[in-house]
Amino acid sequence: MAQGLFRRVVVCLWALLATAAVAQTRAADCPPTPEPFSPAELQAEEHKQDDHGLLWRIEKDGRTSHLYATIHLARREWALPGPQVRAALQASDRAAFELNLLDPAVLDRLQRAARQRPGGPRLPPQETRQIAHAARQACVQGSLDGLRPELQVVTLVSLAMRRDGLDPAWGIDSTLMRRAQALGVPIVSLETPEQQMALMVHDAAGPALVAVRQGLQELRSETSRTVVQRLVRDWAEGRLTDLEDFAAWCACQDTPLDRAQHHATVDARNPAMANRIAALHAHGHAVFAAVGALHMLGPAGLPQQMARRGFLVQRIPLVPP
Repeated sequence: MAQGLFRRVVVCLWALLATAAVAQTRAADCPPTPEPFSPAELQAEEHKQDDHGLLWRIEKDGRTSHLYATIHLARREWALPGPQVRAALQASDRAAFELNLLDPAVLDRLQRAARQRPGGPRLPPQETRQIAHAARQACVQGSLDGLRPELQVVTLVSLAMRRDGLDPAWGIDSTLMRRAQALGVPIVSLETPEQQMALMVHDAAGPALVAVRQGLQELRSETSRTVVQRLVRDWAEGRLTDLEDFAAWCACQDTPLDRAQHHATVDARNPAMANRIAALHAHGHAVFAAVGALHMLGPAGLPQQMARRGFLVQRIPLVPP
C-alpha cells in the first residue's frame, strides 16, 4: 500500500478543520453525529483518573517544558485529558501545536489555501464519480464541493474511520487547544497553514491525480483501516515500543517513494518545530508542545531533537505497565 494520503490524515490537522465544517446527512445508516461534551462532563473531567498517549518532560536552564504526542482521530472517551496531562498543561505558560486552529487568522489562511483555484487541477470523470460515491457513503454529499480534490479525499479518508469509532471531532489536539484557551494559556503555532497545506495539495494535474488515486485506494483498503486502528490503540495504551517499530508493520514505507514521502511529511518537519519549541523555552516560557505521535518517534523525533539541543529529556509513563 502506498503511504499517500493515509499518512497525511494521521500527521496533518486539516481533517480536524474540514470535518468540523461538513454537514452530515441524517440517516439510519450514517455514523452518529458527534455530541459536544456537556457542562457536567467537562466538570467531571477534573476527576478523570486515566491518561492516554505519550508525555515527556524536557528540562534546560532550570525550566521545565513538556512534549505530548497526539492523534488527530480518536474516540470520545479519550478526548478529555487525564491528571498528568492536565498538570503538564496547567504548569505551562505557552501551549504549542502544529497549528493554532482557534486563531481566526490561521483558519482563514488554511481555508483560502484549501479552495479549488480557477484553472487548478480538475479530475477525470471516473475519479469525480468515485469521490461523489464516497461522499454519499460518508453521509457528507455536497459538503466537500469547492475544496481542492486532494483535500476532498483526505477528508473522506478521515471520515471513513468514524464507523470504527474514530472521529476527527475528538482529535486530541483540538480538545487540548480548547482547554488551554479556557485556562488562559496563550496558544502558538509551530508551523504555518501554508506549510501544512503544501504537504497535501499540488498545482500540477499529474501529482494531484496521483494523490487522489492513492487516497481512493486507501478508502477501499482494509489494510489502511487496520493500520490506523493499531496506531491509535498503541497511542491510547502508551505502547511506544510498537510505535517505534511503525515502519516495519504499517506496510507504508516499502518503496523508495513511500520513504521519501514519509521523510518529507514527518521527519523533515521536526527540526524546525524543535527549534521553535527551544526558542520559546529560551525566552523564559514553560512550553506544553502537543504534536502528532509520528513526530515523536526515532532519531528524527522531537524527544531526540530536543536532547540534541541540550535538553534533559525524560518520558513520563501515563499508562500502568
